[in-house]
Amino acid sequence: MPIRLELAVQGMTCDDCARHVARALHSVPGVLSAHVPHWSAGKAEVVAAGEIPSEALEEAVARAGYRARVIRSEPVETSRGPEGDRRFDLMVIGGGSAAFAAAIRAAELGARVAMVEAGTLGGTCVNVGCVPSKMLIRALAVYHRAGAHGFQGVTTARGALNWAALIAQKEALVTAMRREKYEEVLAAYPQITLLRGRARLIEGGAVAVNGETFAPARVILATGARPWAPPIPGLAEAGYLTSTEALSLRELPRSLIVIGASAVGLELAQVFARAGVTVTVLEALPRIVPFEEPEISAALQGYLEQEGMVFHTGVRILRVERSEGRALVHFEKDGRADAVSAERVLVATGRQANTEGLGLEAVGIAPGPKGEIPVTPYMQTAHPTIYAAGDCTNLPMFVYVAAASGMVAAENALLGNHKTLDLSALPRVTFTDPEVAAAGLTEAQAREQGYASKVSLLPLDLVPRARVAFDTRGLIKLVADAETDRLLGVHVLAPEAGEVIQAGVLALKGGYTTRDLGNTLFPYLTWVEGLKLAAQGFVRDVARLSCCAG
Repeated sequence: MPIRLELAVQGMTCDDCARHVARALHSVPGVLSAHVPHWSAGKAEVVAAGEIPSEALEEAVARAGYRARVIRSEPVETSRGPEGDRRFDLMVIGGGSAAFAAAIRAAELGARVAMVEAGTLGGTCVNVGCVPSKMLIRALAVYHRAGAHGFQGVTTARGALNWAALIAQKEALVTAMRREKYEEVLAAYPQITLLRGRARLIEGGAVAVNGETFAPARVILATGARPWAPPIPGLAEAGYLTSTEALSLRELPRSLIVIGASAVGLELAQVFARAGVTVTVLEALPRIVPFEEPEISAALQGYLEQEGMVFHTGVRILRVERSEGRALVHFEKDGRADAVSAERVLVATGRQANTEGLGLEAVGIAPGPKGEIPVTPYMQTAHPTIYAAGDCTNLPMFVYVAAASGMVAAENALLGNHKTLDLSALPRVTFTDPEVAAAGLTEAQAREQGYASKVSLLPLDLVPRARVAFDTRGLIKLVADAETDRLLGVHVLAPEAGEVIQAGVLALKGGYTTRDLGNTLFPYLTWVEGLKLAAQGFVRDVARLSCCAG
């Protein structure tokens, strides 16, 4: 039976101390989780798989430079659910990333788990999201580069594009990854029982599946989300594509209007533009990627326009109509009416939770305006025995957040609320070319939170890797606290920004100052070296440094 222990800890003076203590405790064999609520409390909480010597925990903390003493130890009792079928300690409703992460973690903790899924296993990411879209993005980048690179004496040309063959390869990849990463993974855990059908919550916390009632001790809702379209007059009648349909088109349209200029809209817009489709993008907010730094928005739009894409930002869409095989989208900008037409319309304006018909009202859970389930930091809903994770909640809709929240939900559901999800340095990537990646605060957010901020803006032509690649599209922007020099935000527009940002995440989580980052050794001629140069830009003129000066 799992054991919960509480330790009194002396010597902690900051957030870093709390992290060091938690890391030390987690290194002890048998420890499932370790948490320090706050350094000032002088306490740590541990959940272990079973009995564990107090001395092992105390010695681990001592090796980290602190003093600890176990002051409480008690078994973790799993509360029973409502009367009825008690075969399962946990029922996970859903079959995507959050659901699988929750079910696997619960199985590792020794629980008997049921997973309920009515549709295709794998959820959005592997089937109709991350995997197929990034495969097509990469394929069209290769195609585009064949006719657009900066190297003299290297002659390449774009041949014919067989779109149907590319879609077939995409579908084969999706099928293989779904089998390898979901179906075969599920088979490796005999503690997990897959129930095929739709689940509905019943008053008291029981669950009905295909007419059968179950009463698991705990429930995790992980039903995911789907594309959402705004109520634009005439849109439904005229017909439109969501990202799901767009990724499976067997034939390319000659022209395409994309409504929405955030990550999904821009990624797919560039894919189709590079495939030879005439693309127009409409965005209601004043700029594309509107939640990124304005310098990044402006630069990215310029690069995409160079590839032939047309943008209308700050628009209010009035209506959509279809005539003679073309869609006509009427919009207003700055008080003036305008319209654009194309063969097809792609709507990429966000997502909504798959929670209708789930029976939330029967258990006292009130969803948000797009069906999202509010959760506490422990992933607990308004019902004490029901937790939720992933895109069906009010958490950021990233697959890595979904998976992490699923694990947190499983641990808390089975062992009691003790673990939270740290989103303080959450990275995000828009897979355009160049890519956009960011973590931490923007300059505007830093000011709103009361920081006296300072920024460093580094154009990519000052990064040696960009020069030798003959691809200087992009910039790096760092935001820092002017009073303490602590790094607050990292923002990158670069060909491999998604590979660069994790170094920024680690710097943010580690509490780095810009001086710390500027003094860190980075390999020469790497994209990530740009972070060091941007950090040095707070105090030096990087343009006047020799190649490796630092």
